[in-house]
Amino acid sequence: MRTVPIRQSLHRHNLVFGAEREIVMFSALIALLVGIGGMTLISGISASLFWLGSIFILRLMAKSDPQMSQVWMRHLKQQDLYPARSPRWRSQGGFRC
Repeated sequence: MRTVPIRQSLHRHNLVFGAEREIVMFSALIALLVGIGGMTLISGISASLFWLGSIFILRLMAKSDPQMSQVWMRHLKQQDLYPARSPRWRSQGGFRC
């Protein structure tokens, strides 16, 4: 029987700073716009605090699931199709065949 090695680089998640790439870049863009848009020391400090806080939260989120944002978006799209509650006609006694 032939074995084929699976390289780690082929199935590793695309993370930047330990969080999802797209969300990290988006939070950096928001922080940059706030920092440059205000043109004051307070706006620069608040932008850097926002970015560091968002990186911290996004890293915690990525530790739980590296693709959490895609899971959340899929959940939002399918929320109308698959409600979080059971339908009215479901029996209360459990699963019956």
